[in-house]
Amino acid sequence: MPEPARAPRRVEWPTLALVVLCYGLWGLGTTWVAGWFLPAGIALTMLAVALHSSLAHEVIHGHPFRSVRANAALVFPALALCIPYLRFRDTHLAHHVDAILTDPYDDPESNYLDPGVWAGLPRWLRAVLQFNNTLAGRLLIGPAVGQAAFMADDWRAIRAGNRRVLAGWLWHIPALVPVIWWLAAVAQMPVWAYLLSAYGALSILKIRTFLEHQAHERARGRTVIVEDRGPLALIFLNNNLHVVHHMHPRVPWYRLPALYAANRARYLACNEGYAYRSYREVFRHHFWRAKDPVPHPLWRRD
Repeated sequence: MPEPARAPRRVEWPTLALVVLCYGLWGLGTTWVAGWFLPAGIALTMLAVALHSSLAHEVIHGHPFRSVRANAALVFPALALCIPYLRFRDTHLAHHVDAILTDPYDDPESNYLDPGVWAGLPRWLRAVLQFNNTLAGRLLIGPAVGQAAFMADDWRAIRAGNRRVLAGWLWHIPALVPVIWWLAAVAQMPVWAYLLSAYGALSILKIRTFLEHQAHERARGRTVIVEDRGPLALIFLNNNLHVVHHMHPRVPWYRLPALYAANRARYLACNEGYAYRSYREVFRHHFWRAKDPVPHPLWRRD
């Protein structure tokens, strides 16, 4: 399906407005709301940090400005604390090569392992990863498991002399400075509460990434559609219509629902019906039951 024609634009105002709203909610959540009722402050901050991560994803794909630097500046503060923007950008763009989706080695966002690697893991680690392959596990331990694997991979790359990976982490330090200053000088939220908010935000994002891709012989059948239009779809900036995003990565978030509605049958035929009606259905099917095994079920190694 060809990329939809885009009218010339200078600024995508819906995205810019959402950036302003995101920082406003984050500021309120960490100050006035936290001072009034800390659990409410944690919840609001959690939603703002999750939305900020979704906005960083939009920025990676060239929104809302034409300028790459201006876009990156919009999401410069590291509200989620532990994900360097430059590393997120590099790994996510590598993930957008559809031919390698779910590959245990080449897809940086794959949750599958080489069956040979899986067989060599200690029993306790296999139990952890099996629990992580349920939605309940992805919510509870998913951020910690994902962060540990991400940092271990990057540490190996840095030790091997990869300067680009090192630069991504070094640039993360100044991105943390405004957040640390805010928490120390302005926020009415204790540090432990902010850490809980950031972890919870990553848990929310794990709902989206939990089943975005499946093992399938054909690349086109690996990417999901979740036809949800509720609050989670807004937090995820309609990235639940994931096959539409993969096919048209330059289309802004607010155009994805109309694009999907106008071509629903074609998208469902393209991804061979890998779809859910809502996130309620996802929770019902997979909260305690794994979507698929940790070792890649179709993996063939030459």
